[in-house]
Amino acid sequence: MSVLIKPIITEKMTAESELYNRYGFIVDPKANKIQIKDAVEATYGVGVKKVRTMNYGPTRKTRYTKTGIQHGKTNSVKKAIVDVVEGDIIDFYSNL
Repeated sequence: MSVLIKPIITEKMTAESELYNRYGFIVDPKANKIQIKDAVEATYGVGVKKVRTMNYGPTRKTRYTKTGIQHGKTNSVKKAIVDVVEGDIIDFYSNL
């Protein structure tokens, strides 16, 4: 089971990483905080102080088209905000 799916790279998370040493990840919905902490430490080689998680449910949408009403939804997502120990950094752009 892969715990970390992908990092969140937005303007807001980049500012958080520069100011407060926090990084965001989209994680497996079944993963708990201990598994997320272990995965970040093993993958990036940094110390983790704190892990905060958020569950986002699907967003349901309806469109009115020529052929009728189209219903759809987005996938549900679990996000994790990881506080890294002072002095450690995660560089997402090093292997591009």
